[in-house]
Formats: sequence, structure tokens, C-alpha cells
Amino acid sequence: MNAFPRDSAIILVHGAWADGSCWRNVIVPLQQRGLHVICAQIPMTSLTNDASALSWALERTSGPVVLVGHAYSGAVIAAVREDRVKSLVYIAALAPDEGETVAKVFYRDIPHPEAPKLVPDSHGFIWMPDDGFRRAVAHKASANQTNVAAAVQRPIAVQCIQDPAPTPAWRTKPSWFLLAEEDRMINPKTQRFMAERMGARVQSHSIDHSPMYTEPNLVIEVILEAARQTLAFAPSRTNEIFG
Repeated sequence: MNAFPRDSAIILVHGAWADGSCWRNVIVPLQQRGLHVICAQIPMTSLTNDASALSWALERTSGPVVLVGHAYSGAVIAAVREDRVKSLVYIAALAPDEGETVAKVFYRDIPHPEAPKLVPDSHGFIWMPDDGFRRAVAHKASANQTNVAAAVQRPIAVQCIQDPAPTPAWRTKPSWFLLAEEDRMINPKTQRFMAERMGARVQSHSIDHSPMYTEPNLVIEVILEAARQTLAFAPSRTNEIFG
């Protein structure tokens, strides 16, 4: 028997330098629990544009939703307004408060020695140096995985990290945070600060910045915990053609 209401959905949002395929190890196990899974492809051109793209993905669902964001997209999942969103899950993610920028929270604490130096190109986009995936983005992943990630990377616009965040949804919705204790991109101290500020339920593990690659079972576990606690008794909504 399905533990979740009809049309319950999980929307997974990728971070910088990635796309929806970064969730490949997470998608099917969630579907096997009876959940509808969507990977929102965001353009990474501005925080406003990315929130709009996520809103379009939300329009493809009709029931209660859990939003899941990795890294930069923690700011994106908190920037949408939709009553059907019942909870937020942060996977080593950034959570600026109202008026803060992603850059402000990203650079709040001292960077890891292996963290790459990030400089925008002449078009205002930031690319990850190829060795940055191996050294910091997913330093526990296989060489094949980091080589592929470097080859298919998508850049993020400077505007994304400079836009002030709107009032975040985590002020009113329950949140979960998977804290990466061995993160080389977002200082674990920064993650702890943000998780405590939002009052999130925290799971802290010795994982790297990209656990969807290296520890997908932990990612699945925290998403399912949020789903069980916030979707299980949420009413679903069906689309009626005839009234």
C-alpha cells in the first residue's frame, strides 16, 4: 500500500555546474516508494529566473510536494510560493535569509584549501575548473564520475549569487538539512549556521559536497523522512475537467 497521498511529488533541483542528471542515483528509489519525481532544470541565469523555472516544474504536479535543493539551489527552493509545497530538503545547500545574497552566505567562513578559485568569464558566467570537481565538488567520487561532471558542466551566472533573496519559504515550512562534514565547497560551519538559523532537522555525516554521487542512500533517507512527516497526511489535489 502506498504510504503517500495520490500525486505526491518530489522535485529535485540541481546546483551550479550541474543539471538534473546529477540525481540519477536518487530518482528510481524514490519512484519505487510511490512518489512522482521531477528534476527541475534551472537556467542559472539569475535567482529570479531560476525560481520561475522551478515554479514551472511545480505546475507539472497536482498533489503535495517536497522540494529538494543541492548547493546553490537551496536559495531557489526557498524562493517559490506554493501552498502545495509541504517541506524543503537541503543537501549541503545554501540558505540565504531575506535580503542576503548567495555570495554572502557562501563566503561567510574560511574556504577549504582545496576550494577552487572562481572567476567569471567575459560573459558574466562562472565555470568550474576541470580539476575542481575532483578536488572539491565531489572529491569522494570516482575519477570517471568527476571527469563526466567536468565534461558536461553548465556555468552559473554571477547574477545568481548577487541577487538578494526574497523572504525564504523555510520561515514557514518545515525543513531538513543533510550537512556534509567533509564539504570542500561550502564550509560545514556555514552549513551548521544556516541549518540552525532555519530550525531545520539536521542529519550530519562525513560526506563530501555531492552526496547524490557518493552517498545516495543518505540523500534518499533524508528526503523520505521529510516526505513521511509532511506528505503522509497532506490532502492531494486532483484536476477536474468537468465541474
